[in-house]
Amino acid sequence: MEIVWYGHSCFRISERGMGSVVTDPFDASVAGYNPLKLKSEIVTISCDDPVHNYSKAVKGDPLVIAGPGEYEVGGVFITGMRTVSEKKESDGLRNTLYIMDFGTLTVAHLGRVSHSPTQSDIESMGSVNIALVPVGDGASLNASKAAEVISMLEPNIVIPMYYETPQSKLNLDPLSKFLKEMGITQLETLESYKINNANAFTEEETHVIALDPKIMA
Repeated sequence: MEIVWYGHSCFRISERGMGSVVTDPFDASVAGYNPLKLKSEIVTISCDDPVHNYSKAVKGDPLVIAGPGEYEVGGVFITGMRTVSEKKESDGLRNTLYIMDFGTLTVAHLGRVSHSPTQSDIESMGSVNIALVPVGDGASLNASKAAEVISMLEPNIVIPMYYETPQSKLNLDPLSKFLKEMGITQLETLESYKINNANAFTEEETHVIALDPKIMA
């Protein structure tokens, strides 16, 4: 499996022999970064906002998933779960988080979640190997809430998303605030995250890995 980050909540997750997934493609004129030029079989959209729902940036006639339910495409099983915000939502937007089962690995994309899930939600999500977690506040989790959610999920790997970068136009907190909350002084940063299967995880401790955003030419 390879996970590539394009900024904000947008990733491309690919596994050999299975359908590829693009999460939360954004409108660059609103979000910042260069315009996306992606291709995949599946697109997941966490909420109806141009920073999360710009599916026209993804070619290949993908299946666009924009809400709760169970889906199967190209060997990937996806479960969408609605979350309820504790923050005032003047825009009326609701978030859907996605659990993506690639057989030997499970990835959770939390979308624009803004509160800790209930114990029932955690049980419904099952075992999560890799969690893609918003950490920059704005309309989503702040650093302390993100740390709380991670402690509940207990994933093997956390990849932070939705935080301030030089390319972003959004008013978000920097990654350093989340790292301080987590007590992390040394951080591994990669161009992309690659792993073969869940057997590669030999420790129970959760590791945080940051990805450099891949800037489209």
